[in-house]
Amino acid sequence: MIVVQNHIPVNDKFRDEFEKRFSQRNGDVDRFPGFISNKVLKPVEGNEYIVMTFWRSMEDFRAWVNSEDFKKAHSRDIPEGMFDGKSLLTIHQVIMDTDKITEK
Repeated sequence: MIVVQNHIPVNDKFRDEFEKRFSQRNGDVDRFPGFISNKVLKPVEGNEYIVMTFWRSMEDFRAWVNSEDFKKAHSRDIPEGMFDGKSLLTIHQVIMDTDKITEK
């Protein structure tokens, strides 16, 4: 399993709008082959949100990034000043998982 984390510094004035964009997303990634789950982490301190996607394999993630669905999902206009710097993308392979979380 691959975990892709996008670390996104969001300007405080745009936090509500940034979060709203995820609540109103079209969900194309949810139906993409190899996709497992998506988590958006809100900072308790600071301004860096982390968007995590979990994939069956690196090949599945690459296929998503190169798809028309990806282009469509990332085509919305972004207000000037929403971000407080550049985002950082990190990719990791899961070597251990003790997840017992169940959705309520």
